[in-house]
Amino acid sequence: MNIDFLSPVNEKVFASIEPQSPSTLGKNIEIYTAQNGFPDLDGVSLAIIGVKEGRAAIDNEGCGNDLSKIRTNFYKLFPGKWELKIADIGNIEPGNTISDTYFAVSQVVSSLVKKNIVVLIIGGSQDITYANYRAYDSLEQTINLAVVDSHFDLGTIEDELNSKSYLSKIIMDTPNNLFNFSNIGYQTYYNSQEEIDLLQKLYFDAFRLGEVRRMELIEPILRDADIVSIDIGSVKQSDAPANYNANPNGFYGEQLCSIARYAGISDKVTSFGVYEYNDVLDVNNQTSKLIAQSMWYFIEGVNYRAKDYPYSSKESYQKFSVVLEDDDPINFYKSDKSGRWWMEINLITDNKYKRHALIPCAHQDYIKAIEQKIPERWYKALQKLI
Repeated sequence: MNIDFLSPVNEKVFASIEPQSPSTLGKNIEIYTAQNGFPDLDGVSLAIIGVKEGRAAIDNEGCGNDLSKIRTNFYKLFPGKWELKIADIGNIEPGNTISDTYFAVSQVVSSLVKKNIVVLIIGGSQDITYANYRAYDSLEQTINLAVVDSHFDLGTIEDELNSKSYLSKIIMDTPNNLFNFSNIGYQTYYNSQEEIDLLQKLYFDAFRLGEVRRMELIEPILRDADIVSIDIGSVKQSDAPANYNANPNGFYGEQLCSIARYAGISDKVTSFGVYEYNDVLDVNNQTSKLIAQSMWYFIEGVNYRAKDYPYSSKESYQKFSVVLEDDDPINFYKSDKSGRWWMEINLITDNKYKRHALIPCAHQDYIKAIEQKIPERWYKALQKLI
């Protein structure tokens, strides 16, 4: 990995660790500093990266400029019973152009994912999600992207790539490696009916804020994702004020932490980012503390990954076949280890899509199939293949 793309953690932030308890995270993870140099990544399971790029932020000028408070609050936290080796490998500074920053993000994330290191990104504007997505080009696999946001951020085809148009670039630009997109928590009045209809035509998933307040509905969505991107503006302003686009309605802080943990538990998620944090609006460090806690919950989830993806061992799951009228059966798999469910599309022959043959689901999807109702997520996945 080219460490020239990365700058060390601010010395003042690193110095804040000194008076802390020896049990805190700051004293138990590897940190890239000017004094200690770049950490050895051998054996590292999770790497933290700051991205200080906010030039393409729309109506949130200054986001990503200073990530010090997030790190300071994160370092103060105490780890759980974790067996992970964690490294904070510093920041990607803004390049001469935004494209330079995107390139650096893609190169760093790609290098880490190839080393089987889970990437946790903190920082700037949400268009960094596009650079994160492009990091998977070299892996030659199709990608599932889950975004927690009150907006779809589609923009128009004519728009420059920015925090409000990055999704259309992901959908349209080549190489096109996107298999599925899921929005979690959109608010209808912020999105045109044309945009909602477009996502339906593409057989993508969009879940209104009111639907996903029941957290158990979110878990299968995140279990199927490779990349998870969170706009901190999806959290209500009273819980996360450090964003010029913050709204009175949104997720509660504890719900954000639940989402982060679900993302961490997913065996498929290899990169996770929290974006649109604006330091100048961080009253009483409230938002930086919330982001730090969501980082903690994501790592907690990664630590407790069940690694129970079906077919790992035929003895580790139960198989249920439901015959639908005038149709082939749908096979369901239940993990003996975690109790989680999957459903199978058994028509896939193209190796490019093999990893999408099993779709995470809930027990309720199995019940629907028994009632002769085709599960919606199974149907949408099938439509993208035929």
